Amino acid sequence: MLLFMVMSVKQVCWFRRKEKSMNIEKLTEAKLANMFDHTLLKAFATEADFKKLCEESRENNFKMVAINSYPVAMCKKFLEGSDVHVGAAISFPLGQMTIEGKVKETQDAIDNGADEIDYVLNVGKVKEGDFAYIEKEMQILTDLCKKQGILIKVIFENCYLTKDEMKKLAEIAKKVKPDFIKTSTGFGTGGATVEDVALMKSVVGEAVKVKAAGGIRDWRTCKAMIEAGAERIGTSSSFAILEGFRAEQLK
Repeated sequence: MLLFMVMSVKQVCWFRRKEKSMNIEKLTEAKLANMFDHTLLKAFATEADFKKLCEESRENNFKMVAINSYPVAMCKKFLEGSDVHVGAAISFPLGQMTIEGKVKETQDAIDNGADEIDYVLNVGKVKEGDFAYIEKEMQILTDLCKKQGILIKVIFENCYLTKDEMKKLAEIAKKVKPDFIKTSTGFGTGGATVEDVALMKSVVGEAVKVKAAGGIRDWRTCKAMIEAGAERIGTSSSFAILEGFRAEQLK
């Protein structure tokens, strides 16, 4: 059964790569840069670090700065007049907050200027098989964001999940319809994999987009994630990826 499931995921990945190949061929450096959630989630990040992050994002037209909720107002000010979104990570990186706590942190981030929300779901509840709780949490936070015109992403933290659990979460997302489902925080025991992205995308189809994050540090890895179905890339290695893309174009 396990072998069949793994093979199925690989087959899905191959078909998605074949389907996406034309999009990769048409991908420009500007379009690639605009897929990046340029990330700074370190505990010791300072105001100077956030200013640099925002300047880099503005200059390169990255889609979003991915930060914790505290520096949202600061980054919103740094990015004033640009098209770069400010994205707040909620209940990050563990997801072990009450729904009420996540609601309060989300609303606070929105009040401070967040354009997007990436929240970590309660992985413990997934492991307990309490998917009713997961759906309730997802519905409440999705409704909160959509009523205010804020884009929302749900972080699964796949390194702790079985393929069946990922599939079940993706099915819930397809029903609730957050804007994105996301592979990882980057703080777990593993990050994004091509197989997981392909599996997630195979379940949600066009109803929900997929963000790949965690361990994406070069163009080869990034390219594979896009081919598998990712439409947003979370990374702190944006420049290395762009450099790899440029090098490939020169071949």
